[in-house]
Amino acid sequence: MNRKLVAAALACTMLSSPAFAQDGAAAAAGNEEDTIVVTAARSILPANALPLTVDVIGKEALDQQIAISGSVTDAVATLVPSFSPTRQKLSGAGETLRGRAPLYAINGIPQSTPMRDGSRDGFTIDGFFIDRVEVIFGSNALQGIGGTGGIVNQVTVGAPAEEGVSGRALLQATADDDFSEAGMGGKTAGLIQYKAGRFDASVGAAYELRGLFRDGEGRPVGINLTQGETMDSKALSLFGRFGYAVTDTMRLDLIASRFELEGDGDYAPVAGDKTGGLPTSAEPGLPPGVPATGRTESVALSLTDTDLGGGNFVSQIFWNRSRDTFGGEPNPIASFQDPTIAPVGTLFDQSQNRSRKIGGKLSYERAVPGFEALTLIAGFDALWDTTEQRLIATDRAWVPPSEFRSFAPFGQANLKLAGGLVRLAGGARYENVKIKIADYHTLAANTYDGSDEATYGGVDVAGGSPSFDDVLLNGGVIVEPIPGIRAYASYAEGYTVPDIGRITRAVKVAGVDIDNYLDIAPIVSNNREIGVEVKRGPLNASATYFWSTSTKGQLLIARPDGIFDVVRQRVEIEGLEVNLAIKLPIDGLTVSAGYAHIDGRFDADQDGAVDTDLDGANISPDRLNLAAAYANGPVSARVQTQFYLARSFRGPGRDPRNDFEGYNLTDAFVRYQTSLGGISLAVQNLFDEQYISYASDTQRPTDNFFNFAGRGRTFTLGWDYRF
Repeated sequence: MNRKLVAAALACTMLSSPAFAQDGAAAAAGNEEDTIVVTAARSILPANALPLTVDVIGKEALDQQIAISGSVTDAVATLVPSFSPTRQKLSGAGETLRGRAPLYAINGIPQSTPMRDGSRDGFTIDGFFIDRVEVIFGSNALQGIGGTGGIVNQVTVGAPAEEGVSGRALLQATADDDFSEAGMGGKTAGLIQYKAGRFDASVGAAYELRGLFRDGEGRPVGINLTQGETMDSKALSLFGRFGYAVTDTMRLDLIASRFELEGDGDYAPVAGDKTGGLPTSAEPGLPPGVPATGRTESVALSLTDTDLGGGNFVSQIFWNRSRDTFGGEPNPIASFQDPTIAPVGTLFDQSQNRSRKIGGKLSYERAVPGFEALTLIAGFDALWDTTEQRLIATDRAWVPPSEFRSFAPFGQANLKLAGGLVRLAGGARYENVKIKIADYHTLAANTYDGSDEATYGGVDVAGGSPSFDDVLLNGGVIVEPIPGIRAYASYAEGYTVPDIGRITRAVKVAGVDIDNYLDIAPIVSNNREIGVEVKRGPLNASATYFWSTSTKGQLLIARPDGIFDVVRQRVEIEGLEVNLAIKLPIDGLTVSAGYAHIDGRFDADQDGAVDTDLDGANISPDRLNLAAAYANGPVSARVQTQFYLARSFRGPGRDPRNDFEGYNLTDAFVRYQTSLGGISLAVQNLFDEQYISYASDTQRPTDNFFNFAGRGRTFTLGWDYRF
C-alpha cells in the first residue's frame, strides 16, 4: 500500500464526503452514547477531544456477543475488524490488534505477562462483571508496558446508583447442533448490590461448564493439551467491589476478583491429516498430568476526587497474581528430557507460568486557571513484576525468575483553539526500566525430531540487571469544523519487552552474560495514523489509515516440536480500517459494515529493509464485517457476518502451504424482555460452516495435531433478570 496515495485519499474524503473515526463497534452494535469518557486514555476529556482511534463496546452489545461466543475476547475480536480471529482456545497466542499484541487490562490493571507471555490474558474475569470494554488502537504508552498493538481495557460494573438492594441474575444453557449430551454446557451468575448512604457494596459469582465442541461436520473439535482449551472445562469467577464516598467528590473503592478456568481432562487428541484436509479431533481419554488451567487473582484500591483543587485526581494501587498451568502431552516433550533424571524418552513433565505484579498509578488533570482552554495532566506509574516458568512434575526452572521494575512519570497537554475548531494534544512519558535475572542453568542438552540441533545446551548462564530508559512521545491535532465531524492525525510511541522467558530458556552456548545479551532489548514501536469521523444524525462512520514500525521487533517462529522461539527483527505494519453504521427510517433498525486491510513485513536478512510477509502467527487476515441490529420496545435482535479474506504470505522461506483459504461466519441473536426478565437465544455459526481456524491454517503445515477446525453451529438459551 502506498502511504501517500492512502493519505491523499483520506484527505479527499475529508473534503468531499465527511466520514467519522472510531466509535465503530459501539455504534455498529447499536449501543451509542452522546459523551464517552475513556478511562484507559488517562483523561476525563471526551473521546472526540483526543487524537486517538477509540472504540467503546457498551454493556448491551457486550452481553449480546458473549451470549453468542462465550467470552470478552471473542466479543472484541468479532466487533473490531483489525483484531485477528481468535483460536477458540484458552491460549490467545498469535491473536493481534493491528498486527501487534494488545495490552489486556481490567480497570487499568495489566493482565498480560510480557516477561513470559503465557497468552492467557484474555481469560482473567467473567464478562458478566464487565460494564464496557474500551479499545484504544495502535502503539501507545498510556498504560505503560505492553500496548504495542493497543489497549483492551475491561471496566467492571460500577457502584449502585440507588439506595437499597439491587442486582442481576443470569442462567444460560448451551448445546451443539446435535444437542448431544457431551456438547451441553451451562452458566449461572449473580450479582447483588447494596447502597446505604455513603457506603456501597457489590458482590457476585459466575460459574460456567463448557461441554465438547463440535465442528460443522459434527466431529469433535481437536484438543490442544499443552496450550489449553475452553471446551470440556469449568470456570469460576468471583467479584467484589466496596466503595465509600468520603466527600461529595472524593471516593474510595476496593475491587477484588478471582478467576479460574480448569480443563476437565476427559479427552485425548486424535491426529488429523493436514494434507488430506482432515481436522484434528478428540476422543474420550485420560491425558497424563493435570489439565491446563488458568487462574488470576487481583486486588485494587483506588482513591479519586473529581474536584481536588479544581481538578481531577486519580490514584490506584494494585496486586495481581496469575498461575497458568500448561498441559502435558502423552508422548514426553523432548525439550523436558534429562538423562540424569530418567532415560531419554520416558520423562514426563509440564510447565506452569507464575507471575506476580504490584503497582501504583497517580494522575492529576486540571484546566489551567485563567486559561481554561489548556488542560494539563501529570502523573506517575510504578510497576514491579516477577515471573518464572517451572516444570511442576520435577520442580525444575524452565524460565528462571525474572524481575521487572518500571518507574514512569508522564505529562500530557490538550489545547483547545478557536472555540474547539482545532485541538492540539501531546505529551511525554519517561520510562525507567530495570530487569533482574539471577544466575541460572538451562535445561539439559538434547535434540528433538532426531535432528542434530540441541533444544537447550544445559549450560550455566550469568545473570544480570539490564536496564532501559527512554522518553516516549505522543502528539496529535484534531480539527472539528462542525460538531460531529472531525479529522485527526497523531503519532504515539509504545513499548514492551520481548518474551524474555523464551529467550532466556533457549540459551544453548556457554559464556552468555544477560547484561550483554542484546536480544533482551525492549521493543519500541511507533504508531502514526490519520483518521476522519462523522457522527451526525443517523450516520456514524470512520476511516483510519495507520502505519507502525519497530526497529527491533519480536517475531514468534515455530520449531519442529511446536514450541516457539523469539526472533528480533525490524517490523513494519500498515493498514486501513473503515467502519460505517446507519440508523434506517425503520424505528430501531441499524445496519453496519466494517473493513480492515493490514500488511506486515519484517527484515528476514537483516539488511535494514523489510522483505518478508509476517505470517499467521504474527498478523491477522483482512476482514469485512456486515451486521443488522434491531432494538424497539421489548425486542432486540442482531444478525452479523464476518468475512475473513484469503491471504498469501510471500518472501524468503515462506511456505505456500501456510496460505490462508478464508472463510465466513454468520451469527444471530434475539431477545425479548418480559416483566420477569429477558429471554434470549443466540446462535453461533448459524449456517454450520466447516472451516479450519486461521491459526491452524497458516502455521505448522505438517503437524497433524495442529489442524483445528472451528466450532460449528451452537445454540445458547438465556434468561437474565434485574432487580
